[in-house]
Order: sequence, then C-alpha cells, then structure tokens
Amino acid sequence: MLERLNQHYPIRYTAVLFAVFFSIIFAVVWLATGSGGFLFLLFGGLAALGVHDMRQTHHAILRNYPLIGRFRFMLEAIRPELRQYFLESDTEAAPFSRAQRTLVYARAKGQADKRPFGTQLNVNQPGYEWLHHAMVPKHLTSSDFRITVGGSQCTQPYEMSLFNISAMSFGALSANAIQALNRGAAIGRFAHDTGEGSISVHHEKHGGDLIWEIGSGYFGCRNEQGQFDPERFKATAAHAQVKMIEIKLSQGAKPGHGGVLPGAKVSPEIARARGVPVGVDCVSPASHSAFSTPTELVQFITQLRELSSGKPVGFKLCVGHAWEWFAIAKAMHASGIYPDFIVVDGSEGGTGAAPLEFSDHMGMPLQDGLRLIHNTLVGLGVRNQIRIGASGKIVSAFDMARVIAMGADWCNSARGFMFALGCIQAQACHTGHCPTGVTTQDPVRQQALVVPDKAQRVANFHRETLVSLMDMVGAAGLTHPKDITADHILRRIDANNIAPLSALLPSISEGALLRATADPTDWPPVFRNFWHRATPESFSLQA
Repeated sequence: MLERLNQHYPIRYTAVLFAVFFSIIFAVVWLATGSGGFLFLLFGGLAALGVHDMRQTHHAILRNYPLIGRFRFMLEAIRPELRQYFLESDTEAAPFSRAQRTLVYARAKGQADKRPFGTQLNVNQPGYEWLHHAMVPKHLTSSDFRITVGGSQCTQPYEMSLFNISAMSFGALSANAIQALNRGAAIGRFAHDTGEGSISVHHEKHGGDLIWEIGSGYFGCRNEQGQFDPERFKATAAHAQVKMIEIKLSQGAKPGHGGVLPGAKVSPEIARARGVPVGVDCVSPASHSAFSTPTELVQFITQLRELSSGKPVGFKLCVGHAWEWFAIAKAMHASGIYPDFIVVDGSEGGTGAAPLEFSDHMGMPLQDGLRLIHNTLVGLGVRNQIRIGASGKIVSAFDMARVIAMGADWCNSARGFMFALGCIQAQACHTGHCPTGVTTQDPVRQQALVVPDKAQRVANFHRETLVSLMDMVGAAGLTHPKDITADHILRRIDANNIAPLSALLPSISEGALLRATADPTDWPPVFRNFWHRATPESFSLQA
C-alpha cells in the first residue's frame, strides 16, 4: 500500500508540501489578523528552497529529497568534528570507502583533491604499499595514455585509454546513468563497457566508444530459444560505436553464478535492448551454450572476430580453478587462435546484488588472478601479443599503478565512475529506491540524475585520475605507466621488513612452459601442480 502511494505521491516530497501548506495557512492568517508574518516568511522560505532543490541540476540527493536532503549536507559540513565519534569506530572497510568517495567526488566536481597533515594511513601496518620516487623526476606533458588493442588476427585495432568504465548493464543502471557515463566517455575519449545487458538506445545517444559484452544470455544477439544468433550479432557488431567484443565467462562479484532479472523489471526498453519478451523473467545461465570446451571457446573467438569484420575480441573472467585457465591457454597455443585481450575481474569487484557468500568467499582476488594470467602468457611467449585489462576496486591513480606493476595493460573501474555520477553507497541498488537515481528504473527517481552535469563529472574524474597517474609516473622517473614494474612497488611485510612486489609475487621465465628442457621445479607451485594435467579438450582436470 505504501509502495503504491509512493509511486503516485512521492513521500520524499512531503517536507516541501508541508512547507507550501503552512506558508499558505500563515499567509492567510497574516492577511486576516496582521500577525504570523514571521511564520509565513519562515515556511515560505522553506517552500521556495524546496522548489529550488527540485529544479537545480547539481545534487541528485536534493532533487529526489528536497529539503530533507539538506540534513545530509549539514552533517557532511561538520564531519571533521564528528570524525572521532563515527569514523574511527567504523569497520576497517568503511573509512577506506569514504576516503575513496571523497577523492572521486573532488575530482569529478573539479575541486582540489589535496589535503593537509600528510598521510592518514598507518605506514607501519603490514600490507602498506608505496611507489618508489626518483631523485631526478621527469616532467611529463600529456596524461592521455593509450595502448593499441588488437593482435595479428585483428584488422580493426582500437587505440584505448588506460582508464575505462567497467561493465554495468542497462537495467542494473538507470537510463540517465547510462547516458551520463557514455556522454562522459565521449567527452574524454575513453571506453564504456556495456555489461551483459547489451546495447540500449541510451548507449547510442551520445556516441561514446563501446565495449560490447556478450554474456551467457547472449542478450542483443540471441534467438527465441536464448541461443547465440550469428546474424543478430553481426548486425550489432557493425555499429561504429562498438570498438571491441568481450565474452563474459564470469564476474568477480558472483563467479559461477547465473542471474535472473524478474519479469516485473523487464520493461519494453530493457526487452528491446536484450532481445527478450516484455514482462518475462530474463535468465542469465551460469555457463555458455555456444561452447563447452576450451577449444570450442577459442573457435568462438574466431567466429566473433570474423562476424565483426576484424574488431578486437577477448574475454573477461574471474579466475577459478587454475587448470581451467591452463586448458584455455593450451587451446590457444594448440590452435594458434589468440584473443586480442583478456580482462581479469577480481573477486573484490562489486555488483548490484549477489549472495553474501559469493561476494565474500568465491573467486580469486585480482592480484592473484592477474598474476596467474600474466605469468601464463609470459610462459607461453605470447604476453606481448595479448593485452590484459584489470578490474576490482580500482579507483585511484595508485590503484592503477599497482595493477600495471603486476601485469595489467589497462584498468577498468565501476565504483569510481558510479561515485562520479553521485552514488553514495546507499546499498539500495536491488530495491529500485536508489536515492541518487543511479541504479533505479523509477522514472521519477532517475530524473534527479541530470545527464549533462553528471557526464561532465564522469569526464572530469577520468581526466584528473590520469593527471594524477602522470604525476606519479614522472615522480618515479618514468615516462609512461607501462614502465612501472613490480620492482617499483614496495610492500611492508612486518614492522621491520619491506620487499618489492617482484620478490613477493610468483613469476615464470619467458617461454618456460614451451621448453621441453624446462625444469618444473623452478615454476610457481600452481604451474607445477596443474599445468601438465590441463588439456584443451576439456575444462576438467586430467588424472
């Protein structure tokens, strides 16, 4: 009953309506009796302020919660004074998240991201990391760092920014959020991953570069039975906005888990984008039907590359069983078919909704998965042919430097760009009641997110993060982020010991997996245990 009432009469506007009501009452009293003028001015002022909140374009909270939302900003204004009572009693993760949001908000709004009094981190805490600086820093003049994605089997390579929008589907995000992200990508000349929900009219409206993600539901390229449809794929892949094709094998937040978008949420817009019936449950199976073996997977890569007229094709995965990845690598080597890129999604990555156990205890963290993928390609002697992207709580320039040092060529961020849109981590993504209009399909709530304003913030966040990365690279005496290696990042082991990542992370020599004379005892344990037991004919571990 309350939900139905809220659809027609948004309760969050109650404060404004009360202010209008009482301003009218006291205006009548004032005119009739000559008293009550102060109360009329008070409530009249509140009513005017509420109307202003509803019409302004910079604060989604105030557009959705006029007057009431101002209490949040009042508390933010005195946050430093309340810090000792709230911040230090939070869980370990909460201050980190708040600090990240503050950093993104500042950069997105074009405000100074500097702060006084030095580091707020415990530099003596085990796990603390930092980047070496040089006695003779370099002065870099451009932060527009790019790489070329597309191997010898690709005829339409893509010049890609080192910082891009990670996969988030229309349906999970609102129409206005998708438009703002894509318009921001167009302004900043970086890529926007569609997520497995396919390409909607909102992705197309502003012309930003797209990475089209193909999940197990084959949304946007499926037939009526939910199987892959080559002709539908070919027609969509031909769009000029589509720069790369990404096969989603698994995602970090819920690896090995399918998904269902309830029929009640499958609107005509979502149905049109995904190629599914309106009002019917939209199922994403846990596994693909277009292939069932590693060899069939690499053959599917070839098929998509041909159907897309030579655009870069790769896949995304959260690493699970190491032997499954080894089987794919062996299939690549045996067939001579290589993806143009691989995106490694860490288990620390987020999603709109996932079972708690999957979020916390399924999948390999980004550091371990990234290093395993990187080492395998090095061991096969093909690392220079295949680009690696990384995603999983990457928000700052140091986050980027760290994963590049571990083997990534570029970085994707979801939460960073959501913060740039105004996300406050209300954790109401799955309810449809997102207070900032980012993750709701409610047409009234999402109007709070004003596309031109938020698109510029998305572009600002991208630009300022890369400027910070440029400054860090120069301070380290380097000329490009690709020059950052595992020797440049230091980690504290305990109170008295530190070590570079190169001494802590597993590594393998170039081409070691191909040499018959190679001594497996020199390999990291995971290779010694599973490499020879993986086969391109099956994802199963061989006896």
